[in-house]
Amino acid sequence: MRKENTTRIVIHMLVWIVILVLPIYSARRFQMGSNFLLNYYTFMAINAVIFYLNYLFLIPGLFFQKKRYRYYLAVLALVFSFYFMSDFANSQVFNYISENNNSGQLVGPPAEGQIPRQLQGGVRRRIVNIPHAHFIGYTSSSLFMVFLSLGLRVLEQQNKLEKMQEQMEKAKLNAELAFLKNQISPHFFFNTLNNIYSLIGRNNEDSKHAVIKLSKLMRYVLNESGQVNKPLRDEIEFMNNYIDLMKLRMGAKTRLEVNFPGEYKNLSIPHLLFVSLIENAFKYGISVQDESYVYVTLECGDNNLVFKCENGLPDSNHGTLCASSGIGLENLKKRLSLLYPDRHKLEINRTMNKFEATLMIRL
Repeated sequence: MRKENTTRIVIHMLVWIVILVLPIYSARRFQMGSNFLLNYYTFMAINAVIFYLNYLFLIPGLFFQKKRYRYYLAVLALVFSFYFMSDFANSQVFNYISENNNSGQLVGPPAEGQIPRQLQGGVRRRIVNIPHAHFIGYTSSSLFMVFLSLGLRVLEQQNKLEKMQEQMEKAKLNAELAFLKNQISPHFFFNTLNNIYSLIGRNNEDSKHAVIKLSKLMRYVLNESGQVNKPLRDEIEFMNNYIDLMKLRMGAKTRLEVNFPGEYKNLSIPHLLFVSLIENAFKYGISVQDESYVYVTLECGDNNLVFKCENGLPDSNHGTLCASSGIGLENLKKRLSLLYPDRHKLEINRTMNKFEATLMIRL
């Protein structure tokens, strides 16, 4: 907010510098003399007061507070009161010019509606009568300042409201992402504990190693829970550790192929984005009794990722598959819709014997 106010003040100052300096150049360029500048600056001073009284006080205090009738009355009172000040200032300026004029010609304060004009090439001044010229000029200029300040203030207010709306939407988005992300950890922990439980009784040593690996994985999950994105290399290392843990419960009839990039590009991805797909693959794709397989592949370009996870569906796991609630996949879909709207594509193909998920992300 402070930065925006500073920017607004600087812009106003630059505009007024141009307004004040440009007439000096024009006066020198067209040899209009100091009398022109005196008239011009008097005129601009009154208009500047009208502009900022409306801009700083009337619009925020009345117009934005839905007190529209009071605002219109206040504007009329402002313009009306400053008309007399403008008329008085106009007379004083012409008196000053008359008193300091050395030509001896008539220049002294014109009557209402009269404008002094100096003829080119002569020494004589004459008065050109234009009925109500001062009133018309003052009214048009003051109303222009009122509408200019109103339009500028409304645009600034609209921009401010849009930024507030964006901040609110961003806060809502972060809260929803945090909620979805917090769902991953207990879900991941629960599934991994089930995998370790299946090892107990079959291989106590593997069970012990599995608990140690799980503690390392959970330390990573908990320590990095506050970060939105993580370097790609860290997430790949986490997935490799998780796959090593899952290998402990694989039998001889299970084929595993993992293909992660050897050279990591300078990319960052959301924390634990792919773990749900790997969990599902090992949960439903591994069987001790039947032939089974799990294939995991990650391809990365300069600003895109393609993650593929494929597993077989052994007959012995169909009961578990049908009873699954699919929390991980639903969570992943919601996170992707929030993190990469219109920049991702998740394709899921399922047959009787195969489950394949392909996730394409444009970073």
